[in-house]
Amino acid sequence: MTAYIRIKIHGEVKEVPCNSVLTLGRDRNSDIVLADLHASRNHAMIRRIGQGDYYFIDSGSSNGSFINHQRISTPRLLKDGDHITVGRIEMIFRQSSKEEVAIDTLSMQDTLISDTPEIRQITILVADIRGFTTLSEQVHIRTLTRLMNSWFHQVSDTIFSHEGIVDKFIGDCVFARWESDVDQEKTVVQALSAAQMINRLTLELSDSFAELPERIRIGVGINTGAASMGIGQDNTALGDAVNIAFRLENATKILGADIVLSETAYQYLPAKFVENHRQYLRIKGKRDPVRICSLNFGDVEQILEELRQSAVDRGVRRSH
Repeated sequence: MTAYIRIKIHGEVKEVPCNSVLTLGRDRNSDIVLADLHASRNHAMIRRIGQGDYYFIDSGSSNGSFINHQRISTPRLLKDGDHITVGRIEMIFRQSSKEEVAIDTLSMQDTLISDTPEIRQITILVADIRGFTTLSEQVHIRTLTRLMNSWFHQVSDTIFSHEGIVDKFIGDCVFARWESDVDQEKTVVQALSAAQMINRLTLELSDSFAELPERIRIGVGINTGAASMGIGQDNTALGDAVNIAFRLENATKILGADIVLSETAYQYLPAKFVENHRQYLRIKGKRDPVRICSLNFGDVEQILEELRQSAVDRGVRRSH
């Protein structure tokens, strides 16, 4: 989907295409140079996630950024027609929808066929910052913005390095997925490893902000199942498997756990690590309780080490 920023520069209206990353600020090396002392040198960026989602990310600027006249402290998914205000400069985000592109190039019948949802097996990870509402009340918005945007940057890079896809950011939560039609076991281990890395970077990031009243922590839900892909303008994944992953993340608060996995996910982990952590959980919208496994990050470290050692041992046996 084509996306661009419409902005008036020196009295001339320009349309600046949004590539994978578009930077905004007073610095002359910015993609959009903002000639306004109310803007910071490296004020913000627009970052593409997936195939067509564009997030506006403030870099912890002094005067903040506003989307439709509301100040933002976390990455905001941009929609066609959104008004962006930085300092005294106004911009408009424009993005053609999939439907508009299709109508220009295909017949109506072909458009309906191409928009049929695709059902795929995926592994889903949902990671949420604990107590974010309380944190936002205790920490200055500039600090909160710097903290959250650094967190989202690092989390996004972590998901990518583990071969996953960030589906979307939702407030203080990240929703990521791995396509698992070919090898579900591999994607579950990748998601678990990514969760462990996200926890580590979250604690390290907490330690770098002296203004925080305490270290920030996360809760994680992991599930594997079928979902409809590429739904709506957000190009997101939808379905029961996704809903369950969000419910599992929420259950971490109730169970006092760091990570909660569904049976479809934990079945691929060494039995000796999960057999004493299995239980049933009632999930809203489900008639019967679902089997889950609740773990802390210490457990996860042991599981991943066991899996790494098993992979090394298999490699040694094959070499002989």
